[in-house]
Amino acid sequence: MTTTIPTPSAVVLVSGGMDSAVTLALARERGYACHALSVDYGQRHGAELDAAARTAAALGALVHKTVAVDLRSIGGSALTADIAVPEAGGPGIPVTYVPARNTIMLAIALGWAEVLGAHDVFCGVNAVDYSGYPDCRPAFIAAFERLANLATRAGVEGSGIRVHAPLIALGKADIVREGLRLGVDFAATVSCYQADAQGRACGRCDACRLRAEGFRAAAVGDPTRYA
Repeated sequence: MTTTIPTPSAVVLVSGGMDSAVTLALARERGYACHALSVDYGQRHGAELDAAARTAAALGALVHKTVAVDLRSIGGSALTADIAVPEAGGPGIPVTYVPARNTIMLAIALGWAEVLGAHDVFCGVNAVDYSGYPDCRPAFIAAFERLANLATRAGVEGSGIRVHAPLIALGKADIVREGLRLGVDFAATVSCYQADAQGRACGRCDACRLRAEGFRAAAVGDPTRYA
């Protein structure tokens, strides 16, 4: 008799950008039935959420859900308030940091994982070619996983929760190479902090700079659509 091993489920945070697209593709490659989750938090534009829906469909997510959380009501970031997006990086944590954003997103993903009976949550945070955000560090991911296993039924009575950040130690060039290997269509992703309604990038902000440097370092053409 052949025993069928059930496919494990995972919740994957999908922002519409290149890192989360590669993360979703990696989760699928690892054999997970992926439930893609996007968060409409009041960001400057909706183009990345449109990209998230395209990415989830193209990369085989079982379902794609968007949850609204109004972080614009508290502001404090160039992405959620009327603060200019800087066109060059600098010292310290930049004004494009959104207070508690990854904590909130992971908490929503954790809640959905519990409802689904999933024990795995994936996110695309990256601690190498990132903009200096404190919630993109390995220490944050490890701490959130500890919290998840202290604060949930799955952690206390079940087999626990695992938080995966498979890109955490990769540079942007390595992320590009992984995406190409996995068949990710980077042209369909949106990374720009101030993309236009069609999803075309400004080519000047920190997110655009890091993305362009990644393609350049990987020695492949940049498929980004620029305004």
